[in-house]
Amino acid sequence: MSLVNLLDIDTRQGTNNQHSYSNGNTLPYTGVPFGMNFFAMQTAGDRGSWWFNPHDRVFQGIRLTHQPSPWMGDFQWMLFNPFSGKLFGHSQFHVQGTYRPEEAVFAPHYMKLKQERYQINTEFTASTYGGKIKSTYRATETNGLNIRSKGPFEIKVDLENNQISGFVSNFSDSEDKEFKMYFSTIFDAKINAETSEIIIGEDQKHELANFKGEDLNLFVRFDSQKEVVTTLATSFISVEQAELNLSRIKEQSFVEMKDNAEAKWLNYLNRIDVTSTNKEQVDTFYTMLYRAFLFPQKFYELNEANEPIHYNTVAKEVRPGYLYTNNGFWDTYKTVYPLYSLIATKEYEEMLESYLTSFNETGFLPKWLSPDERGLMPGTLIDAVIADAAVKGIGTKMMPEFLEAMKVAATKQSEKNNYGRRGTYDYLKYGYVPLDYHESVNHTLDYAYSDFCISQVAKTLGDTETAEFYQKQSGNFTNIFDTETKFMRAKDKEGNFRTSFEDTRWGLDYCEGSAWQNSYAVYHNFGKLIELHGGKEAFANKLTNLANTSPTFGVDGYGFEIHEMSEMASIDFGQIAISNQPSFHIPYLFNYVGESSTSQVILKQLMTEQFNTSWNGFPGDEDNGSMASWFVFSSLGFYPVTPGAGEYVLGIPLFDSAVIHLENGKDITINTKSNKPHLNFVKSVSLNNEDYSKVYFNHADLVKGAEIDFELAIAPSKKEVTKEDLPFSID
Repeated sequence: MSLVNLLDIDTRQGTNNQHSYSNGNTLPYTGVPFGMNFFAMQTAGDRGSWWFNPHDRVFQGIRLTHQPSPWMGDFQWMLFNPFSGKLFGHSQFHVQGTYRPEEAVFAPHYMKLKQERYQINTEFTASTYGGKIKSTYRATETNGLNIRSKGPFEIKVDLENNQISGFVSNFSDSEDKEFKMYFSTIFDAKINAETSEIIIGEDQKHELANFKGEDLNLFVRFDSQKEVVTTLATSFISVEQAELNLSRIKEQSFVEMKDNAEAKWLNYLNRIDVTSTNKEQVDTFYTMLYRAFLFPQKFYELNEANEPIHYNTVAKEVRPGYLYTNNGFWDTYKTVYPLYSLIATKEYEEMLESYLTSFNETGFLPKWLSPDERGLMPGTLIDAVIADAAVKGIGTKMMPEFLEAMKVAATKQSEKNNYGRRGTYDYLKYGYVPLDYHESVNHTLDYAYSDFCISQVAKTLGDTETAEFYQKQSGNFTNIFDTETKFMRAKDKEGNFRTSFEDTRWGLDYCEGSAWQNSYAVYHNFGKLIELHGGKEAFANKLTNLANTSPTFGVDGYGFEIHEMSEMASIDFGQIAISNQPSFHIPYLFNYVGESSTSQVILKQLMTEQFNTSWNGFPGDEDNGSMASWFVFSSLGFYPVTPGAGEYVLGIPLFDSAVIHLENGKDITINTKSNKPHLNFVKSVSLNNEDYSKVYFNHADLVKGAEIDFELAIAPSKKEVTKEDLPFSID
């Protein structure tokens, strides 16, 4: 069943958040897939990064935003608020008004609301580099648009063409401390220069004219016209490029742009068709799929010859080529890019090309881009994005250069902490990252996995020597495994474990979790991890204990309770903190010890109880499409536990049927027999009408086109699983 009506997607899913608790930490973005800008309603600008909440009934304006996460902050934002009549002050408080959330439209391609104070009907739709605001006022007099932003600005006014252009500069961080966003706006109504004004500070008024200043607060008023369409475009390159971007959309009508945006979304969302009698689950699926195609965002633009160009914030100059931003690979490598490997391979290749651009401009592959390298989170997990593409035949021509780029971070420690691995030389010296480094356990495990990823890329290139070296080095995770507690633990440089240890203590040696969540990030070699535990039975018992241990936590590592702790305790799924990325693969690990039925029941309960379309729609931070893509994969019945291995581990499907339309023209059809809410187990699986005993699918088999049949059951079936049936593991 294809998605027909984009209005079935409410972009407010997961937007009910605060600093101390996350139901997604999402924003209700309106735009186009991977657009350079997104737009969202602002309801509370005084709440920092949490400037929208769906329960607020205040409308402060439509915010042009580049905020990938509240924890990253926004950059180069502007606010657009239609108004009319007399104002008794020029602050945001004096201009804002009420709207009715229950009547407003929040869709991927379209936003609509009624401003009760002014009785203005405001609509918005978007393009890749801009958008259109259509305001229908109740009268033809004293109507206007308030445009505001923080930081330095400059505007140029062209009254003859009813156009205002310029730049704003506000950002959380950047290599370029004078980084700017240029903009150009054009109105289809006559600007009234006498009643329009620029406000500086509390209430210092300036006439509408070319102007430089701090904290833009511009009031544009129009001559007699009841409906006004504002068309805007932006650029990170120049005003001239912003005007070029504007020229490509200004002749479109509002309806034409809306239809184009809708078509772009449907093109992506209908790459998977799902069918179910449960409409809520179908709506949840497509809302999740919408989230998967927001990030990364385009940071490149098209010049007059339609060639990609971008602004290099390091060299502070314009360069040719693709570039994307707003992506944290620690989050997205697990789910987002494996999803693209099935249904967005062309975009995946373009993104890979852009990450090579980042490498060539900075000397290191990116870790967390927003807009340039922020260097957050452990590891260099773009390595998994590259390896997964390599083994799946995506971006093959770039792999020789990528291999060399991956080896740079594996062998060279940057003088800047935001680039590359931390503690690289100590990792190479000791075989682990010593506890002198914050979150050393996660660094060690991530580096070992990255070493595996380097090995996989080398194998695809026939570089046996490099492949063997890095595969051997990928076994370094064994150096921090404690055979007594059966947890990964931090060591000092003398090889001694940290003396004080609590398995529920968050932070310190672990990233956003405790030893329970962070001792299983051995994606490439669960066989060895099982051996270290003492065999399958012992490992199964440990996983069972993980699931059944109360969701308690210690705050010593942070000194206070962080929101991820609160969310784990709230959902009450033991120590399976599905609220955060380190736990994404944990429910699937029972497959590796022949207890798939346990994975199945846990997965079904997580999907049906923790994910929905509501304003509380996620069990934790959604993070750039990563949690949404976890749901997409899990609901289809398989999941990429080990990016870089070319496999998907089986779970339990949620829908009666699903069809994945691959870019090569083939389809993967998934049928689920006896799909009832109380059937929590998989009785049998067939692939292409033949009984299937393995607990994983090969990517190479699926992309040939496949028909998968699941049959569900009330009670679990005990099955003998051979070694050949188990998912990928080096040992």
